[in-house]
Amino acid sequence: MNLRLPLNVALGAATMLATASSSLPAVADELPMAGFSVKGGGHHHGVRADGHAPIGVMGDHMHKKGEWMLSYRYMRMNMEGNRIGTNSISPEEIVTTVPNHNPVVTPNGMTVTPPFLRVVPTRMTMDMHMLGAMYAPSDNITLMAMLPLIRKDMDHITFSPMPGANLIGGFKTKSEGVGDVKLGALYRLLDVGRNHVHLNMGISAPTGSLQERDDIFDPFGRTPEVRLPYAMQLGTGTWDLLPGVTYTGRERDLSWGAQYSAEIRLEDENSEGYSWGDKHSFTGWVAYQFAPWISTSIRAKYSTQSDIEGFDSQIGGPIQTAHPANFGGKKLDLMGGVNLMVPDGPLKGHRLALEAGAPVYQDLNGPQLETDWMFTLGWQKAF
Repeated sequence: MNLRLPLNVALGAATMLATASSSLPAVADELPMAGFSVKGGGHHHGVRADGHAPIGVMGDHMHKKGEWMLSYRYMRMNMEGNRIGTNSISPEEIVTTVPNHNPVVTPNGMTVTPPFLRVVPTRMTMDMHMLGAMYAPSDNITLMAMLPLIRKDMDHITFSPMPGANLIGGFKTKSEGVGDVKLGALYRLLDVGRNHVHLNMGISAPTGSLQERDDIFDPFGRTPEVRLPYAMQLGTGTWDLLPGVTYTGRERDLSWGAQYSAEIRLEDENSEGYSWGDKHSFTGWVAYQFAPWISTSIRAKYSTQSDIEGFDSQIGGPIQTAHPANFGGKKLDLMGGVNLMVPDGPLKGHRLALEAGAPVYQDLNGPQLETDWMFTLGWQKAF
């Protein structure tokens, strides 16, 4: 497994940002703004709404020595319809053209392998409650921890075992529980005037379940309980490295930022015999503050992920989500957001934020459910 490439990318990007921005004028030091406290290079924020990135960005800001921050995020993603590459494909096309690789046991005990897929997922929703905490032991280091609580629901339709598109019914599966816990640290590289750069360093622990089960409706009309396919499990099952680098800047009421982040699997396979593909993401945003208590933002995010390597022998059936090759791909998301900051009163310092968006480009290793939309609602409070 090649860990050197993503780490070199992150370090190289941070070095270039630091070199380029060191020659820029220290606008924040020369023109202090209302609600913005300057300390240690001007990156510690008072009551500015845009003191943090859009709520969908993790690990975007640091804290001053001794400061704590608690956060809560509710994230929802809706996926509906299927795609192969950049083209949509109907359930009827899937069950008449996409080869099936998994055998099925018939009611009389025979093992057969239908030539084409017979069960098609049509819709999936994922709800995540993310509890977070940050603490700064020094001005140059901020520690962070995140605990995800996940629920997934997937709708399916089932076709008869005979070739063709004879629909015989549908069903829904569900999984819920704790996901993979993430621990990390942010290390300051640059904090001069309006420019800030820090490294993101983290690890993801395999605390999410890989053995979720539910009842299905199979092509023979039976309703057995089975181990759910990969997309419905709650974690990766591997220890994952989470490297990255973040840049933020501002001038008067305009702020901006960019972040590279990655998920690198540190193990060739988990306890069930497979590993998710490595993932790389690049995001950039621009925000405008209308008043110290409100700002709006627009953000783009490009991500790429390879498919699953290996397989779980307990996951099977003539359905696309049971095939490791039908995962990963490339996506470009576009999102808009708003940040609110309470400047006075008993709730002073509390932050509320919302970000919502949808993909504008998807090239999926399919057939695979495509993403329709997503949003994140969050609360943050520093102490």
